Amino acid sequence: MDIATTAGLPNGHAALGSARRYRQAGRWRLAVIVLSALALFVLAGAVAVVGISETGLATLLAIVVEKLSFGYVKANADPQQARVLLYLRLPRVVMAMVAGGSLAFAGVLMQAITRNPLVSPYTIGVSSAAAFGASVAIMFGVGFSAAGLYFVPLTAFLFALGCAVLVFSMAWLRGMGAQTMVLTGIALMYLFSAMTAAVQFVATQEQLARVVHWTFGSLNGIGWDAVAVAGLALLIALPLAQAKAWQFNALTSAGDDVSRSLGINVAMLRGLAVVLSVVVSAVVISFTGVIGFVGLIGPHVGRLIIGSDHRYLIPFASICGAALLLLADTLGRMAFSPTVIPVGIVVAFVGVPLFLHLILSRRSEYFS
Repeated sequence: MDIATTAGLPNGHAALGSARRYRQAGRWRLAVIVLSALALFVLAGAVAVVGISETGLATLLAIVVEKLSFGYVKANADPQQARVLLYLRLPRVVMAMVAGGSLAFAGVLMQAITRNPLVSPYTIGVSSAAAFGASVAIMFGVGFSAAGLYFVPLTAFLFALGCAVLVFSMAWLRGMGAQTMVLTGIALMYLFSAMTAAVQFVATQEQLARVVHWTFGSLNGIGWDAVAVAGLALLIALPLAQAKAWQFNALTSAGDDVSRSLGINVAMLRGLAVVLSVVVSAVVISFTGVIGFVGLIGPHVGRLIIGSDHRYLIPFASICGAALLLLADTLGRMAFSPTVIPVGIVVAFVGVPLFLHLILSRRSEYFS
């Protein structure tokens, strides 16, 4: 049936109008994502040069171009400023965006497969497990050796991965609902927090300082190697999740039974989402330490602005998470300069009121 024939039917004009509005809404959402991404990169450039005298975005761009061209294009910038930007500021700024985007991305997927808006890497115990793993590595002295630079993140990653696998395996094998799974994750979160506290109780002063600093969540000392690993994990996971966006829409809006009737392998979809979200979040947490609320706030802000369609929500929530963590880290650096407040503390102060506002203002939607 062509358009002319459809238009002659009683509801033809209404159907065409709905289709046109649907396409316009899609174009609007896509424009919001593109503009937000551009604004994020401009913000990142401004944050990278703030506090460095006589250095602007043009100088930063010239330094980056010189580095990418292997010196073929000269930046004509002060060598000391170039080193500060390339090896101190830029890794920190890029890691803030990658970490925030990864945690928000993981939050979107976890909330989709559980149909629960309160699920995040933090609430299922992944962050606390990573903190305990790092504490154990530091406690045995590995964190102070040259190998500790990589062994502590590796141990944290393995503990985070193990916790997530345990939570989702129990849910899968026992047939637990989403809320029961969240409660299981919270129980494990308290368990790992208690074990981390026990490690702190018997640690030496030097070990205690290192463990406490790690559990605060910080971007201090981040290098390009950490950025490369975390960024690669996110770059691989994003398109894989994006390819399943329609299936996530069906699962969140209609549930398991309807999704199966549409030909969706729900078990495989959940398995893919678990693997992607856990790996991405565990990689980030292993380098940055415990950072909460980004995995909760990013998806909620994304839904508030762009809606619940995962074709747009997955990338936009990642942008929101990246912007949130970048702004939080900048605030932590500048609020009491030269003292740097760990980003995990700043995120908690900013994220808790915002999250409570979202929950109270939209409680009928979240808890209906």
